[in-house]
Amino acid sequence: MEDYIIKAGAADNQIRAYAATTRSLVEHARQIHGLSPVATAALGRLMTAGVMMGSMMKGDKDLLTLQIIGDGPIGGLTVTADSGGQVKGYVHNPSVMLPANKNGKLDVGGAIGGGILNVIKDIGLKEPYQGQINLVSGEIAEDITYYYAASEQVPSSVALGVLMNKENTVRQAGGFIIQLMPGAQDELIDRLERKIESLDSITGLLDRDMSPEMILEHILGDFGLEIFERQPAAFYCNCSRKRVEKAIISIGEKDIKEMIADGEPVEVNCHFCSKHYVFTIEELNTLLETTKKN
Repeated sequence: MEDYIIKAGAADNQIRAYAATTRSLVEHARQIHGLSPVATAALGRLMTAGVMMGSMMKGDKDLLTLQIIGDGPIGGLTVTADSGGQVKGYVHNPSVMLPANKNGKLDVGGAIGGGILNVIKDIGLKEPYQGQINLVSGEIAEDITYYYAASEQVPSSVALGVLMNKENTVRQAGGFIIQLMPGAQDELIDRLERKIESLDSITGLLDRDMSPEMILEHILGDFGLEIFERQPAAFYCNCSRKRVEKAIISIGEKDIKEMIADGEPVEVNCHFCSKHYVFTIEELNTLLETTKKN
């Protein structure tokens, strides 16, 4: 199944809903970053949240960044997504290993620990919007749910899941975000809460090979579900040699001279996609000349 996002509504637009399948993009991240199982689960959950939250933005150039800074052994995670279903991300400690939690699951909360979640939205204004909350569990879905309630005053239910095969490849990944719109009737809210409380876990739904459409039908079928749009989702990094050259130029003449004085080629690695860019002494001299002209 290819990765994609479904956008939907229900109950005469008193409910809006998003669901995504993200197995391929999470597996791609696992491979390029050499992620341990718990790091795969943590980054996979955050990228799944990011790709759905990014799809909520309107402008073609709008960007969303989710940043978790924790005191657990994983250190932190960063994910960036756009409005077109493209997402990228990395973890500070990709090789973190922990025993299973008390429920026999990958211990994402233990890997992240306590800390903060930053949500940054660059929608073309003079300054990006930034919201910040303290993590409530480190399990990510609960933290995103709390972010929506505390920072955006939008009652939400967020479920995110990553299932691993025995050989540590990604078996399933996906999730949903269901939100109540202003003015939602009390009776509707009660019905929806009861329905969500009765659900199997998101990993249980994914393990039954349920598609995003099937998941939303399972939850909202009795609420007049309307599917509005299906949008592809993919891991994508926009780094390039030209962008890295600009980054080197931006550090200034003094630092570039120090690189040249070392007498060795310089390797620059992209955090998001692990691509390597090597610059020879001759190329560094060319960039140095550019800084002098600026």
